[in-house]
Amino acid sequence: MVEKRIVLKSATELAKMRRAGRIVAEVLAALREMIRPGLTTAALEARAVELATRLGGIPSFKGYNGFPAALCVSVNDEVVHGIPGSRRLLEGDIVSLDFGAIYEGYHGDGAITVPVGSVSAEAARLLRVTEEALALGIAAAREGNRLLAIGRAIQEHVEAAGFSVVRDLVGHGIGRAMHEPPQVPNYVAGFTYNPRLRRGMTLAIEPMVNVGGFEVRTLLDGWTVVTKDGSLSAHFEHTVVITEGEPEIMTRL
Repeated sequence: MVEKRIVLKSATELAKMRRAGRIVAEVLAALREMIRPGLTTAALEARAVELATRLGGIPSFKGYNGFPAALCVSVNDEVVHGIPGSRRLLEGDIVSLDFGAIYEGYHGDGAITVPVGSVSAEAARLLRVTEEALALGIAAAREGNRLLAIGRAIQEHVEAAGFSVVRDLVGHGIGRAMHEPPQVPNYVAGFTYNPRLRRGMTLAIEPMVNVGGFEVRTLLDGWTVVTKDGSLSAHFEHTVVITEGEPEIMTRL
């Protein structure tokens, strides 16, 4: 597969992306602190919009390809793109929060998965393994490495733990547009486009990991993606820039 040209970011562009990333990080940190049994997912949406706006950002997702909310809230077997509403979180749930922000025309994108009260040992291990996989993928995002080194690091860690990596959804380049080239897969099979990573590339790396099989389906709302077998799913994401050394994470406080 031949992808469109990858855009390397200037210092000025990176400064704007850092600010967008900081807004994302602050919103997700605030939402994490809110999580408790009985909270509605709509309350999370309202807080995300209020805080992002106060920090000088514009939520990225609202209206993007018709998405009806600013925040994706995905619970338990929901992988991504859950629509916030009247649903109340329950003790033992896990909830994925995916948020994007625009600052002066440039995007940041991040996600976390959070336990609601006390969760099962399996759920806790899923969260830990998925977050570790993200860290390993980011560590592989070094100048001179190939793009698929990221997916290989993620896939090997996830599968060694007995979990599976979602195949129908991948990470992406990011910048002036929410989704830019290249695609950033969390696995390697079937991908032939494998450019070298270059300084100034900005990537949203986002493993989505299931306890059961990797197959997913989309609900009738046209957005919410769930595991086909009903197993739990977790999602962690950071926006990073390739540098001359360690990758810089722009969506971390």
